[in-house]
Amino acid sequence: METAPPRDPVQLSYVDATPSDVPALVELIESAYRGDSSRTGWTTEADILDGQRTDVEGVRQVIAASGSRLLTVRRGGELVACCQLEHRGDAAYFGMFAVRPGLQGGGLGRRVIAEAERVVRDDWGVTEMHMTVISVREELIAWYERRGYRRTGRMTPFPYGDERFGLPRRDDLQFELLVKRLDAGTPGR
Repeated sequence: METAPPRDPVQLSYVDATPSDVPALVELIESAYRGDSSRTGWTTEADILDGQRTDVEGVRQVIAASGSRLLTVRRGGELVACCQLEHRGDAAYFGMFAVRPGLQGGGLGRRVIAEAERVVRDDWGVTEMHMTVISVREELIAWYERRGYRRTGRMTPFPYGDERFGLPRRDDLQFELLVKRLDAGTPGR
């Protein structure tokens, strides 16, 4: 007789960010994507971008913007993940997604994205989730495809020269739009 795998005894809590969360959120996002700490996880951009991923002002703007939420994810009171949700008509935009590097690869990201999809479907009634990913991030795009996102081939240029988005180490960076249809009652994978 098989037994179910043990459940995480500490439940995740999902709460909208407040201005007091900004410093911890900036640290989390930076640690997941830039510098040596990001190499602990698999979402690092350290090989393609130097510099910052975000800053205090950028995170504050997301929190304060109308139709935008920055969802914090805590486990046992510790900030372990976050994501931005922005209402855009019939769609929602998913961005600023970060999972603490030492916790990546254990299913936390999958749980967070499923909750984000549920929230925008239930709270905003949207039918699609949109996101942009740097097109050379094949492993990350494949992860999103396994969650039901599809590549559109629609590209937007990387903001070269704007250090708020980092210092590119390559000259071929661009963002690709990924889209997932959110059917009523269909949870994320």
